[in-house]
Amino acid sequence: MYPLLIAAAISLLLDQASKIGVVFGLDLVTRLHIDVLPPVLNFRYGENTGINFGLFDGDADTGRWVLVAVSLVISAAICIWAVRHHRQNLAMQISAGCVIGGALGNVVDRALYGYVLDFLNMSCCGFHNPFVFNVADVFIFAGAAGLIFFDGRVKNPA
Repeated sequence: MYPLLIAAAISLLLDQASKIGVVFGLDLVTRLHIDVLPPVLNFRYGENTGINFGLFDGDADTGRWVLVAVSLVISAAICIWAVRHHRQNLAMQISAGCVIGGALGNVVDRALYGYVLDFLNMSCCGFHNPFVFNVADVFIFAGAAGLIFFDGRVKNPA
């Protein structure tokens, strides 16, 4: 349980520290864009009231709190599942903690601002990515990939 909690806390803290540092510390909220290492890494200010890539985007306050509740329920379910079924698997505990910490980072944003702060934009090799994301999204993605990759159960062919 402790690796899960430590990974969740680190993910949450790194997400919030990055948002404070970039969005407010570098004044991205006013500047709106900073080219760091174009086109590979750019900071672009974004307010996401929906889920990933702006899906289910809306201004309704009800939607905000529904997304907060859904995130909290999913985080609790992942925590319970990881503790019950993968207590001895360190990689699964850390992966679950990354998903939970990332989700909680976005919950904090929704509770404080009414939207998720996004600021990372990456493009490469002639591909222009119009979307922005944040460190919480990175932890959610990496944690979900870890849950798939490190699940040691033997799959039965159908």
